[in-house]
Amino acid sequence: MTIVFLDARTVGTEPDLTQFDALAASTAAASTAAASTAGTFKSYPDTSPEQTAGRLQGADVVITNKVRITREVLDACPDLKLICVAATGTNNIDMAAAAERGIPVRNVSGYSTHSVAQVTFTLLLSLLNSPQYYDQYVKSGAYSRETIFTHLGRPFQELNGMQFGIIGLGAIGRQVAQIATAFGAEVVYFSASGRTYDVPYRAVSLAELLGTSDVVSVHAPLTEKTNNLLTYNELAQMKSTAILLLLSRGGMVNEVDLARALDEGKLAGAGVDVFGQEPPAADHPYLTMAHPERIMLAPHIAWSSIEARQTLMNRVAENIRTFVK
Repeated sequence: MTIVFLDARTVGTEPDLTQFDALAASTAAASTAAASTAGTFKSYPDTSPEQTAGRLQGADVVITNKVRITREVLDACPDLKLICVAATGTNNIDMAAAAERGIPVRNVSGYSTHSVAQVTFTLLLSLLNSPQYYDQYVKSGAYSRETIFTHLGRPFQELNGMQFGIIGLGAIGRQVAQIATAFGAEVVYFSASGRTYDVPYRAVSLAELLGTSDVVSVHAPLTEKTNNLLTYNELAQMKSTAILLLLSRGGMVNEVDLARALDEGKLAGAGVDVFGQEPPAADHPYLTMAHPERIMLAPHIAWSSIEARQTLMNRVAENIRTFVK
């Protein structure tokens, strides 16, 4: 069996990919054609659209994170038997074309729950507690010149007693809710899908959540219902002291509107890990704000702890094993 990973750089160097060499070899050994066909695993750091079909010639299995597998690619790759997405979303696959050819598409879900929750609070606490400011204050020598034992240049508030609003109460949303509760916050949630959950948190409307929460954390999937969910009108409903956290998909928030709302002080701050276009353009609204100190940015890394990436690749390998069986 020939397995091809089209964009291995997206999972970094830490995950063990040698398991795919062993997997390709073991499936070849079990094949009736083993005498003439060796199992191989080919890995490419990146693959452009023009290179995709060529690199998949003779491949039985493709692994892709973000490289698109289009109808044209499938037409040019008659040997392909399985598509493995090294992610949860399958929007880069022409699902209809794959179904027409009887090619199953296997993704992976639930591998990054703890990683995303951890980064959610990293962004939140960075905005609330200003650790970069205080670190620089000490390292600059300013603290050494102080005449009292402390410095109160950037006052911060406790999460204890705050209302923590969560949009999307799936696995990640529930993990975030548990951590927020441990800090002493009161959790409420809005279900964008309309689904109800058996949880000890109060379900509220989107308007109530935005208007009453001190923290709003977005963890819903991007769908027709959630695309552009938060525009200037919704953001203007938030408390002027509130913080918005976006760690699901960039398209859920109108980025021009969020930059404007932050500059106008409609909300106090935002922590953003995802963008509508990734990487963002150099003139992206977040990068040209009058008050850049009000936004904390990360390059779509919340999903990517070492443990999450290894779990992801282990489950991709398991998807291949299951298919072979």
